[in-house]
Amino acid sequence: MGTLLIVDRDGKETAVEGIAGRSVMEIMRDNGFDELLALCGGSCSCATCHVYVHPDFADRLPPISSDEDDLLDSSDNRKESSRLSCQLRFEATLDGLKVEIAPED
Repeated sequence: MGTLLIVDRDGKETAVEGIAGRSVMEIMRDNGFDELLALCGGSCSCATCHVYVHPDFADRLPPISSDEDDLLDSSDNRKESSRLSCQLRFEATLDGLKVEIAPED
């Protein structure tokens, strides 16, 4: 368990309980963040769960896969901190992780 901080598209920050082993996308979806579409359900095939990860956590995340990198390349809103939330597993080392929901493409 831990805390996941989510910034929605209006800039409102909300703290939710992070559950170890669940993806950041699942945690966000289960907490009612409907603006995160996650159309593919977490299979890394659509990029509709695009988030920006706070730089303090960049070195704690697994490396980006080539599939995730390719999908993020299709976004007009990609930044250095861009990740697909379906590809990020929440673990105790990520307590306090802050993500911002990227604009919809």
